[in-house]
Amino acid sequence: MKIDFTKMEGLGNDFILIDDIEGYIKKQIDFSFLSKKLCSRHFGIGADGIIIINNSELNDFKFTIYNSDGSQPQMCGNGMRCFAKYLYENKMIKKKKFTIETKAGTIIPEVFTDNDDKVELVRVDMGEPILIPSKIPFVTQNERAIKEKLFFDDDKEYVEVTAVSMGNPHAVVFVDDIKTINIKSQGQKIENHERFPEKTNVEFVKVVKEDELIMKVWERGAGQTLACGTGACAALVATYLNKKCLNKVLIHLEGGDLEIEWNLETNHIYKTGPASFVFSGSIMIFLDIFY
Repeated sequence: MKIDFTKMEGLGNDFILIDDIEGYIKKQIDFSFLSKKLCSRHFGIGADGIIIINNSELNDFKFTIYNSDGSQPQMCGNGMRCFAKYLYENKMIKKKKFTIETKAGTIIPEVFTDNDDKVELVRVDMGEPILIPSKIPFVTQNERAIKEKLFFDDDKEYVEVTAVSMGNPHAVVFVDDIKTINIKSQGQKIENHERFPEKTNVEFVKVVKEDELIMKVWERGAGQTLACGTGACAALVATYLNKKCLNKVLIHLEGGDLEIEWNLETNHIYKTGPASFVFSGSIMIFLDIFY
């Protein structure tokens, strides 16, 4: 079976985009298995996840994503920018602002183009942050999960987190020196903590000033990545709730910068940043290796 694909990246967070508008591929293969094979950086194409382009009965298109470990998150901000750029530049849609169905609800991206009608930036209406702990989900008796202590190693060690959902769960940790944090060790512990029933993404944040943050991320199901769009949104929300920043900030990630704004009147989060084409190709999949 031959599968055509396009590899794209948003601030170094890379994805394999597959057009399955007709639904043919889904009938032939399990996308969870396919993602694990294709995302392998040694035996596959290499990526943080695969994104499937589907028709939607509710919106212009449907966005489905699988992590490199085969798990299926609700949404991905960097992936959504790649998705929007792909749709527009491949003339699958003519509008510059459109609606996308995701497991986290309807997401609205808007593309900004240059004189050659190429997408330079994508601004995504990420919707409203979810702060009710049971809906994140996060286990606590408090109305909001701000400065919650997570204990490890028989209560000898703890870390303070603020929990937010942007359609997927996030734990935001504030640090004084982001260079000394062991992202893998700390990230894995927090991701799998029992107070996050569905596991969680983890953002380590240093506040530079009231409109500027530095962030490193450990993603649920993907490990340490160069950027996370929903994570950047959660970082702003958590930092604002802790009275450490304004409602609009520039966030420096390892893969580049994102501008995040929390419109306090509408309660919507807006994320603006780039997305880039890497390469296109096709790959032969022998179905018997998956089962």
